[in-house]
Amino acid sequence: MDANAASGGGTPGRTVTLTDLLRVPLHRIRVLAGTAVFGLLAAIGYVLLVPGAVTADAVVAVRPVVTDAFTPSGASADRAVNMNVERGIATGTEVVRRLVDATGRDQRDVQDALELEVPTGGQILRFRFTANSPQDAVAGVNLAAAAYLDVRRTMYEQQRADILRSYDESISEVQDQQAALQSRIASAQEGEADAAVAELSGVNNQLVQLRSARTEIAAVDVNPGWVTREAETNLVPSGGNRLLHLFAGLLGGVLLGVVLAYGWESVDRRIRSVDDGRDATGLPLLGTARGPKPRGSRHAMDADMRYVAMAIAGRTREPARIVLLTTRGDQTAMSAGLAVALAATGREVYLADDTGRLGRLRSEVLAGVACLPATAPSARPVVPQQRQGPRPASVDEVTEQIVVRRPSPRPTSLPRQATAAGNPTAANRPAPNDPDGTISLPRIASTTPSSGKSAVGEPTDTVVAGAGTIRFGTWRQRAASGVVLFNAPPAEADERGVAAARQGAAVVVVEQDRTRQGDLRRLAERLRAAGVTPLGFVLTHRGRG
Repeated sequence: MDANAASGGGTPGRTVTLTDLLRVPLHRIRVLAGTAVFGLLAAIGYVLLVPGAVTADAVVAVRPVVTDAFTPSGASADRAVNMNVERGIATGTEVVRRLVDATGRDQRDVQDALELEVPTGGQILRFRFTANSPQDAVAGVNLAAAAYLDVRRTMYEQQRADILRSYDESISEVQDQQAALQSRIASAQEGEADAAVAELSGVNNQLVQLRSARTEIAAVDVNPGWVTREAETNLVPSGGNRLLHLFAGLLGGVLLGVVLAYGWESVDRRIRSVDDGRDATGLPLLGTARGPKPRGSRHAMDADMRYVAMAIAGRTREPARIVLLTTRGDQTAMSAGLAVALAATGREVYLADDTGRLGRLRSEVLAGVACLPATAPSARPVVPQQRQGPRPASVDEVTEQIVVRRPSPRPTSLPRQATAAGNPTAANRPAPNDPDGTISLPRIASTTPSSGKSAVGEPTDTVVAGAGTIRFGTWRQRAASGVVLFNAPPAEADERGVAAARQGAAVVVVEQDRTRQGDLRRLAERLRAAGVTPLGFVLTHRGRG
């Protein structure tokens, strides 16, 4: 489901894909890695500082107390003993009190550490006790099982003692009746003796039954069950959950990092793709350019600049004034590469800058000229060497011998050179033909002082790039012909770039993963408010934001 369709817009929007969802965490990899490391460190601290919890198990088989141990208890064995009652006794106060006395721990801690499981349909109690060490866990669970059996046995014995006491009282009463009847028979007359004898016979039978019942109660086995499996120290894993804790801490940190990445992205949105640039500016794409990297390819960047130059040249006509605008970044490398690409096709390019970046522009231009692709045999690019002092050089000082291989006997047409203001005759002098194939090509002398700053009213110097030339200077010194390329200052800090764009064409430079969408939208609105219609935007690939 796209965004515009959900909002009721008429134009279908771009569909959000899985790649778009993964792009935010990948570009916020520092946040993601930081939270993951934080979660891992928290887990390590928990493992080292918090004592490990070790759990030991013991199993008790519960048996019903019956008069005949060899008589089957029936099909439903779990009904012979009420397991809910047994569970309550096993976790009751008496068992907990014995554990508290043995371990010295708090009663609430013992209650939390002791767990009991009762399988359905059986007469099994599974005790579990958690402690800080395997020895304490084993001792605690075995003590809990033994305490339960002891408490249950004591209860059964108390019940049996009460029943036997009741039988003893009944037998004593019957014996008293028997003694009274025997006395009465001895002193009774003949007619009364028969009745007393009959009554004595019934008392004797009752006495026999009471003694028989007492014997059965006394013979009852009151053992409530047995410990079928005791806990042992060598069977209890120690520290087995540490790796799980570390993994949980790392996973929790990663999840937290993903949430923070999306939260940060919602606050600080940046241009991630060409579609983001179109959505923010509403401008067409002129091209994409790879920025300079420590291990990147300079030729790849120059190739991108040539395609961008083709797109710009197709939308402008000479003389042209092109202003490169950016929000906060520095597009010096882009300006230099674009100047070289435009000059390589035979144009005269004037590269302007008003913020003291002419020295860096010149270095970037020289690096780009050195990487121009080889064409037909021609003279190597002429790069002037700056001289000390503002004194204009003579013709003899600005010439050098350059070997030129002519493909035909016809005189070779030389690229037009721009001259310094102090030496106008050097550029108008015709190039003499030399039988040896050597000509004197005038080299433009720079009037730049040793500090690298240009003199007022004159461009710094001229560099030959392919079939064209590149001159340097300020926007105020711009040429009236050819292509003027203005390396404008960041628009968020300086308005001169937008003002210059009103006199020509503007190209918006967008740095991927660095330019904020809010800044880019604000720049596009300012350009439209100032009456500037940009040619389009160029997306540069740089570091992550």
